[in-house]
Amino acid sequence: MVEIPRLVTLANSSFSDLQKPQGEFDGKACAAVGQSSLMALYDTMFSQLDVTSSQLLVNDGFFRDSGFRKQLSDTVHSLLDLRVIPIFNENDAVSTRKAPYEDSSGIFWDNDSLAGLLALELKADLLVLLSDVEGLYSGPPSDPNSKLIDTYVKEKHQKEITFGDKSRLGRGGMTAKVNAAVCAAYAGTPVIITSGYATDNIIRVLQGERIGTVFHKDAHLWSRVKEVSAREMAISARDCSRRLQSLNSEERRNILLAMADALENNLSMILEENGVDIADAELAGLEKSLISRLTLKPEKIAGLVKSVRKLANMKEPIDKLTLERVSCSLGVLLVIFESRPDALVQIAALAIRSGNGLLLKGGKEAKRSNAALYKVINSAIPETVGDKLIGLVTSREEIPDLLKLDDVIDLVVPRGSNKLVSQIKESTKIPVLGHSDGICHVYVDKAANIDMAKQIVRDAKIDYPAACNAMETLLVHKDLSETAGLNQLVAELTKEGVELYGGPRASALLNITKTSSFHKEYSSLACTIEIVDDVSAAIDHIHQHGSSHTECIVTEDPEVAETFLRQVDSAAVFHNASTRFCDGARFGLGAEVGISTSRIHARGPVGVEGLLTSKWILRGSGQVVDGDRGVTYTHKELPIIP
Repeated sequence: MVEIPRLVTLANSSFSDLQKPQGEFDGKACAAVGQSSLMALYDTMFSQLDVTSSQLLVNDGFFRDSGFRKQLSDTVHSLLDLRVIPIFNENDAVSTRKAPYEDSSGIFWDNDSLAGLLALELKADLLVLLSDVEGLYSGPPSDPNSKLIDTYVKEKHQKEITFGDKSRLGRGGMTAKVNAAVCAAYAGTPVIITSGYATDNIIRVLQGERIGTVFHKDAHLWSRVKEVSAREMAISARDCSRRLQSLNSEERRNILLAMADALENNLSMILEENGVDIADAELAGLEKSLISRLTLKPEKIAGLVKSVRKLANMKEPIDKLTLERVSCSLGVLLVIFESRPDALVQIAALAIRSGNGLLLKGGKEAKRSNAALYKVINSAIPETVGDKLIGLVTSREEIPDLLKLDDVIDLVVPRGSNKLVSQIKESTKIPVLGHSDGICHVYVDKAANIDMAKQIVRDAKIDYPAACNAMETLLVHKDLSETAGLNQLVAELTKEGVELYGGPRASALLNITKTSSFHKEYSSLACTIEIVDDVSAAIDHIHQHGSSHTECIVTEDPEVAETFLRQVDSAAVFHNASTRFCDGARFGLGAEVGISTSRIHARGPVGVEGLLTSKWILRGSGQVVDGDRGVTYTHKELPIIP
């Protein structure tokens, strides 16, 4: 009889110690215990989907028996008809392999080759092999020069690829996966290697998205569009940005004016392509707030044209001399944005004015609009600068490669959801400028002019609910709940169809649904309302639940207003004005690349100044340091040279 602690140790060791069994434990016995534990895990996971799983343990020798192979196929098809998931594994407990992680003999030699063999036996339409990286790279994935290979061509890649270290567990890592994929693909079953860590990757593969690496027996016959690697695109943008920087102010101004004219002249084509994007988005059932950001209208294009012309006529931002420090371009920007195609125009104009190269990656929902705008903008860039100054990244799969290029790309600006910004920050060493959420507050003080407050609250929520500077939380002084003030504010919002959610105090008082979280960005006709004791409580609430974006106080008490303006730690803080004013164009910046909630480099709406850095210029006449012997340094301010 085996003691209970020993059994527990045996079960746990079956996963971690099978490769190198410790002490008295037999690896085969560990495998026998581990197989049942593994299936218990699968049963638990699949039961969440109301799906039954089954276990099929096989050995290498089974596949030499034609009768077994036929029975295998019949059993699997019967299980699938019953909506039962078959889970295959080698029966390591009775395997004749002496060293399971080193012996690569036989018909199959690891789970990857077993998967390839089963795919062929079962005549599968497709085999998906999951890895811990996005797919097959030309070299170790950690090497910034390695490129993700989207289509494996045996004749081309077999001798070119350099594999990294073998997997810590298992027998071969990516080498084994590639060998299995090549065998299966060239025998007739296409294979895709992709990441098992990314959410919904299998579904994305089945929907035809271009992810991972494809293996197909006819891949060498496929006609291929000439591909430009992420590195080549970034280097080209840097080269063009240096040529752009060599132009004088008037020449860069003329590029922007030509860009504005091109937008006006191509209005019909841009709106037509945008209309197709909108129709596709509606058909796909995207949220109304997303479609709102996606939509381009003639007046929005006119506003973009006006912003570009304003940028063209702004004071030259480069070569402004302060002492001996000169402002200059950052280099190459990578801007990743969702939905809003108008952002492409603003960002491109700012990049040109600030002398930066630019790589743009827009959302797939706006691919036609973005392509149309990119074509129009590129037509305005002269040959002296080069048509690679601005690059349009069209494939989502190129983003991981771009985020590795910290030696070529100088700043990443993600514009979109909290999820997008967080993913970008976690995936790159390149500095990231942006904000994760736009949870903006309006605090209505007890000394507020209620008519003014109604107007500000209405505008902050209604003017453009999907904007990042729209009000998401309304804080109201407790004294207004005892007068008509609170009810008037609520009536103003409900009249416009705004759905209200309350904090603990407001929900109880107003009999409205209690919010699940104060940290909530609705981006629609909805907002949270809560009652607070005073301005200090409002400030505490903002710091605890806000996103450091834009906050507003409505009050006629100057001392309370000053307290709010000085103590609230956000990128923009307003007194008696709508949060919707937090915008590059409204701030006189001409346009904005985004709104930053960072405290380093740039904060708030980021225009031309936020896309510049500085360098020091020293003009001498042969001076040397020579250990500072006999030298006394004195400094004095010189007039700024215009």
